[in-house]
Amino acid sequence: MKLKLIIATIFLLSSLSQQANAQFGKLLNDAKKAVTGSNDSDQVGLGLKEALNVGVEEAVKSLSATNGYLDSPYKILIPEDAQKVIDKVKMIPGFENVEQKLVEKMNAAAELAAKEATPIFVDAIKKITFKDAVGILNGGNGAATQYLETNTRSSLSAAFLPIIRKSLDEVNARTYWKSVVSAYNGIPFVKKMNPELDQYVDDKALDGMFSLIEKKEDGIRNDVNQRTSPLLKDVFGKK
Repeated sequence: MKLKLIIATIFLLSSLSQQANAQFGKLLNDAKKAVTGSNDSDQVGLGLKEALNVGVEEAVKSLSATNGYLDSPYKILIPEDAQKVIDKVKMIPGFENVEQKLVEKMNAAAELAAKEATPIFVDAIKKITFKDAVGILNGGNGAATQYLETNTRSSLSAAFLPIIRKSLDEVNARTYWKSVVSAYNGIPFVKKMNPELDQYVDDKALDGMFSLIEKKEDGIRNDVNQRTSPLLKDVFGKK
């Protein structure tokens, strides 16, 4: 009888020990999953931010170079409402090359402004939360850039505009444009016009900047050779 009791006790203790070990193992696995999930989330967030930082850095470097806008697909052309002015003024002696000169000056202003863009973009990128990161990663081509533009375009434009104005003045674009408009308004029987360059150049400069950042982002997403760091390879290699 005592022997049976001892055997039963040993079996019970063994069973409890196995259950405890199983519970401990489950808790350990759950903890590992939680840590891994947290690390994955952190990696995704950091990877997306690095991709945007790479895109911003390369876009700013490219567009802020001499003739960076002028010789690129993002070249800023004459605004539509100003083209009528240009077409008329071309016929006035001394203004034959007005269109070429104005295009060069607008693009030069955008190139000067682009040099000041990096801190603005970097600050905006820092504000992207980890909560958004997975959705952006799974959003496909351009998703990170589109998120950045949606959440920062208005503030970037407001910050960019005084830089554009200053840059336009540095290349004498606004003074030159005033002389063009004055010449146009001096033509008999034309409707007086005064198209503003500032906001137009601001908008087009940002359009070009975001387009180039998106191109860089898509390159990182789709071309393994453009994933220039272990973090980028890890995050975008899982896609």
